[in-house]
Amino acid sequence: MSTLMQYMFDALSTGSLYALGALGIALIFGVMRLVNFAHGDVITFSVFVLVMPTTEAVAPLLVGAWPTALLVTSVIGTGALLAVLCELLVFRHLRRAAPAATMVTSFALGFVIQNVLLVLHSSRPKSVNLWPALNLPVELFGARVPALQLLTVGIAVMLLLGLAWTLRRTRIGLEMRAAAEDFNMARGLGVRANRVILVAFAMSGALAALIGLLMVNQTGLVDIRMGAPMMLIAFVATVIGGLGSLLGAVLGGLLIGVASTLLQAGLPLDARPFRDAFVYLAVIALLLWRPHGLFVTGAARQRI
Repeated sequence: MSTLMQYMFDALSTGSLYALGALGIALIFGVMRLVNFAHGDVITFSVFVLVMPTTEAVAPLLVGAWPTALLVTSVIGTGALLAVLCELLVFRHLRRAAPAATMVTSFALGFVIQNVLLVLHSSRPKSVNLWPALNLPVELFGARVPALQLLTVGIAVMLLLGLAWTLRRTRIGLEMRAAAEDFNMARGLGVRANRVILVAFAMSGALAALIGLLMVNQTGLVDIRMGAPMMLIAFVATVIGGLGSLLGAVLGGLLIGVASTLLQAGLPLDARPFRDAFVYLAVIALLLWRPHGLFVTGAARQRI
């Protein structure tokens, strides 16, 4: 029983992290039909404010030395600000461009962000030990669960409930839902396009920064390549759920987290290094069955 509970908490923690990543991508795609491949580099840039710029392996703390409340606020604010700047300086000028052009631009923007970090910090991973108490185990239902896993699941649940309330009960949420279904029609009915897009980018950047903080606490490192694997998994989760569907993005992230955990536990030892291959094989099978993902929204159709 305790082993089963351990697997359940592992799956929920991993899936929650993937769900938050997929949600950040789905927010942008819903209003702009843009898969922002720079999202992973926003994750990375946000957490690098924790340390001073240096090429040494051990970096002095910058924001990482501040009180917890100020630290978290600063990192999340950095992610939101960077995402908004990306929209204002780059994506706003590509509103009428072809989807392929905006996709290539997002790749290029990601490389720019990554190389800025490379110049400032070098390619060496930097050790960061923020809250070591979060890695201590907690006894729960017979399982010894790291407090960080419980925190990850709790944060994901609170954010999802908060986002659901925002989308259902506020004006900006209603505008975002309308834009996700039919952007041109929503704009014709008086929805302020620029404001909706800026809010979507800010929310996406804030989610990226939060993911980065959780990843740093898991690994104890900041690395200029840390956001890329999360971006790939989050994108796959978004496709599984259905591009533009926020609920589908969350469900897709949870499904990948559960599948990864179960395969890690169930595969023979010799096959475990190939776990991701089995996960993506299952993704291929799912998309062959439902090419548009689990949920289909207006965002899945080409905008003119």
